[in-house]
Amino acid sequence: MRAPVIQEETSGCGIASVANILGKTYAEMKAIANGMDIYASDEALWSDTQYVRRMLAYAGIQTSKSEIPFLSWEALPDLALLSITHHQENGVNFWHWVVFKRVDGQPFVLDSARYLPSNIRNDFEAMQPKWFIEVLSA
Repeated sequence: MRAPVIQEETSGCGIASVANILGKTYAEMKAIANGMDIYASDEALWSDTQYVRRMLAYAGIQTSKSEIPFLSWEALPDLALLSITHHQENGVNFWHWVVFKRVDGQPFVLDSARYLPSNIRNDFEAMQPKWFIEVLSA
């Protein structure tokens, strides 16, 4: 497995998460995103799912049509975008994007946050997802 992609900008978690799914570097994914008029400086990356969906669709990746409420780690599909660290600002929901993967039955999370001691996480009790987007083909 490649080393997880680390976000290079404060609101770059969506770009980094898509890069983690597609096996691209942050710079490669940022260039693709910018070509689609998606910029890490746009705080909407934290509050709208269309951006990650568009980047994945551009690469031919299908996702679930809607956000699916998180019930348990065991109930997650083998590959999903998770929304964690929810908060509201002026009535707008914001979150941090991470990637959930299950490989050979072993679950883990790829978290692009620069401040983490390890970007491959299995401290599931510390993360509190609200919902997820299933990645149907990758």
